[in-house]
Amino acid sequence: MNAVISTIIVNYNAGELLRSCVDSLLNCPLEIEIIVVDNASTDGSLDALQGLPCVQIIKNPTNVGFAAACNSGSRVASAPFLLFLNPDCCFKPGTLAKLLEAIHVDERVGMVGGLLANSDGTEQAGGRRAIPTPWRSFVRAFWLARFSDHWPHLFFDFHLHKQPLPDHAIEVEAISGACMMVRRAAMQDVGEWDEGYFLHCEDLDWCMRFGQQGWRILFVPSAQITHALGVCGRSRPVFVEWHKHKGMIRFYKKFFRHQYPGALMGLVVVGVWLRFGLVATYYSAKRAGQALGFGHG
Repeated sequence: MNAVISTIIVNYNAGELLRSCVDSLLNCPLEIEIIVVDNASTDGSLDALQGLPCVQIIKNPTNVGFAAACNSGSRVASAPFLLFLNPDCCFKPGTLAKLLEAIHVDERVGMVGGLLANSDGTEQAGGRRAIPTPWRSFVRAFWLARFSDHWPHLFFDFHLHKQPLPDHAIEVEAISGACMMVRRAAMQDVGEWDEGYFLHCEDLDWCMRFGQQGWRILFVPSAQITHALGVCGRSRPVFVEWHKHKGMIRFYKKFFRHQYPGALMGLVVVGVWLRFGLVATYYSAKRAGQALGFGHG
């Protein structure tokens, strides 16, 4: 069997969702190679995959991060198209065919993604977006996007899910690493995931590099993926936020350092860490309140 798509799933304590994700792949009529890269899970989620000979499992002794796990999976993959998939995603049988059709539209299409949806079918943020430059992030952080009706180019919100859903595949600057189909030839041209990121922003980094190399990125609205957002990191929100904000700083410095004066970039870094402090304080207070019986969130 020659697989058309190699699916690489990075697992970390995804529980029953991992098996549901794999089952949705097994129900797909395409020839698919399934590779699960486990980052030292402790919840027994891999046990549900026992007895599935079509699933290759790579067990990392420690949590090496999302980017490094994606790279290790891609190195053993054999298909011309690679699907990087979070274990909290599942989809109907026709979804992969729609993504595969979209990536074949043009030989310069290097990456495609679908509509990430909540369980009720509403669209999540992240499936289609613009690159979050420091200015765009500032606009979003201080709710300035409400002025976009008057000054759309100045106060642009990089999340596009609030815009009307297109009726066909469109080119975007970035999609989500939760479900990302990539042409192997494009990956060989652009390079692997940047392992300097541990969790979050590595997908934006890759999209940025694909664009710089002239590869097109498409958002396919008809390919709907149900995504249980944030399940794997729910037990450690401050840990997740730490790496998210650390990743943001790496991303800004890597791609925008020469576009912004040193003092301004310094303010950006300070702003990121101030935001982390506020978010971490919120989660810590929430956990303390739950411990004292003040909440049930």
